[in-house]
Amino acid sequence: MRNIKLTIEYEGKEYSGWQKQPNKKSIQGEIEKAIQTVTGEEVELIRLWQNRCWS
Repeated sequence: MRNIKLTIEYEGKEYSGWQKQPNKKSIQGEIEKAIQTVTGEEVELIRLWQNRCWS
């Protein structure tokens, strides 16, 4: 197993939040699917909170 740090920014209007939810489109679920498509490996993302305020 290996750990890779990703820094991700997204517009979330089309999603039902970050965390995977049954039968809902989520940021976590979509990123995991994309990584699996590219690598052929099943992955699980873990979110480390970092809130940013833009002025």
